[in-house]
Amino acid sequence: MDKAIQDYMEKYSEEVQALFTEVRELIIKSVPDEVEEKLWAKLPSFYVGNKFVRIIPFKDHINIEAAAVIEYKAQLERYKITPKGMLQIYLNQPIPLEVLQSIFIESLI
Repeated sequence: MDKAIQDYMEKYSEEVQALFTEVRELIIKSVPDEVEEKLWAKLPSFYVGNKFVRIIPFKDHINIEAAAVIEYKAQLERYKITPKGMLQIYLNQPIPLEVLQSIFIESLI
């Protein structure tokens, strides 16, 4: 993990860090290309070329910003999608791994 992202994540609870780590690992496993990790505007971001996914941590959830989130809205009806098209996953919700993998593939390849 990028040192700047690691330092940034230390201010969040262990639960949020665990959720972040699981989603981060899924991003990296989802695409065959090398994923560049860095903070962009103080937000953990994952790039393949000029395409990106961002994981934005909060106290009790994370937001996932990815170009393909809206395309999977029907499969994510149990989750909130913000007006800006970000997927919110709360600590008490299961991670929709298969749907997220499809979102990451479409957003990064």
